[in-house]
Amino acid sequence: MASSAAAPPTPNSLKKIVAASLIGTTIEWYDFFLYGSAAALVFNTLFFPDEEPLVGTLLAFLTYAVGFLARPLGALVFGHYGDRLGRKKLLVISLLMMGGATFLIGLLPTHATIGAAAPVLLTVLRLVQGFALGGEWGGAVLLVSEHGDPKRRGFWASWPQTGAPAGQLLATGVLALLTATLSESAFESWGWRIPFLLSGVLVLIGLWIRLSVDESPVFKQALAAAEARKAEGAAEKLPLVAVFRYHWKDILVAMGARMAENISFYVITAFILVYAVEAAEMSKQTALNAVLIGSAIHFCAVPAWGALSDRWGRRPVYMLGAAGIGLWVFPFFWLIDTGSFLALLTAVTVGLVLHGAMYAPQAAFFSELFSTRVRYSGASIGAQFASVAAGAPAPLIATALLSNYGTSTPISLYVIAAAVVTLIAVAVAKETRDRDLNDIDGTAAAGAPASAGASGGVAPSEQTV
Repeated sequence: MASSAAAPPTPNSLKKIVAASLIGTTIEWYDFFLYGSAAALVFNTLFFPDEEPLVGTLLAFLTYAVGFLARPLGALVFGHYGDRLGRKKLLVISLLMMGGATFLIGLLPTHATIGAAAPVLLTVLRLVQGFALGGEWGGAVLLVSEHGDPKRRGFWASWPQTGAPAGQLLATGVLALLTATLSESAFESWGWRIPFLLSGVLVLIGLWIRLSVDESPVFKQALAAAEARKAEGAAEKLPLVAVFRYHWKDILVAMGARMAENISFYVITAFILVYAVEAAEMSKQTALNAVLIGSAIHFCAVPAWGALSDRWGRRPVYMLGAAGIGLWVFPFFWLIDTGSFLALLTAVTVGLVLHGAMYAPQAAFFSELFSTRVRYSGASIGAQFASVAAGAPAPLIATALLSNYGTSTPISLYVIAAAVVTLIAVAVAKETRDRDLNDIDGTAAAGAPASAGASGGVAPSEQTV
């Protein structure tokens, strides 16, 4: 049987693989979230100084959203070559690209120095960030999912997901420390560059750890099977062709599942830095402190939700988070409107814990939807194409709604609509918890398709690469 060919990893090797994925995703998300926080705090004045404050913030968030536009392209390119060459090689490339772009942002001249060229260069580097992140997530979660114990896949695969709150925690923590110790003029003059330049050191650490792990045994087994079929003269399709032809329903499920998760996260962690200051008249430091503490709790909640998805299933946990975030969004803004730090902290923390119920099982859920030789492409495309419609415009839409209506009500309705889409998408999917990743690698005998995904099956061996 296919699944018996790949020896299970030892506990120590699995922990090393988890650490390699986690530190990589932490660095990637640190870089990405650092930009989002800086866009809300200083980029409006440094790169768009001629605009009104709220308009300048909108323009800063527009460059923030541009990074999301590059993520689908990154998903297509990294997914395709990750399915052909392996997960590890592409993860190293994505880490170097992301860290390099972030380091260069820290050296970038502002509008006061080079004029209109400053926001143009900022946008270009943002595109590089988005392209790299589009390929990072899929490879990181697959490296763990394809190594891990099937009975605890939800738990182990959720650890790379903690890279998001860890990166948020690190980025917000560095910014909070700088804003607390530097004057506002010093921070806007040179202090904002420090966290971007720190990325260079973090990348070297992540690269050292990531180069030390082995390729996924599930992928190596599927690659060997594909090479054997090729030697026998069997034609095999390119990963991008195969995934869109045979897994299009699974891609739609993944995209729908991402809507509430992605939109709610960026409203809670990025837009809140605008809302708490502009609408609730709190200080930037107060808002940053709330996100900092909430991110620490979020980090702990993600693996707990991942473990529950191994017991209850991916769908029940995911739907609980989507329903919860839809119900919480009105109280979320009401609490912030009180102007109390404790209320603000409660709003952020509960929101992030509910977000974790979607984000934690997502890694295993998406991995289990696709066959091995198109899994990197499928998981990355489903996740990153959704980000263009979800996370990319979320802070921009929320800021525009606040500017036009002066109230949080339309923003709440926006998040609720996303929650409904996610509930429908996950409800129509099949439960994936008990799937063997080796048994859905597309190597079934002709006429006996393997089971996979919402589409109810993949084609025989000639249909994957």
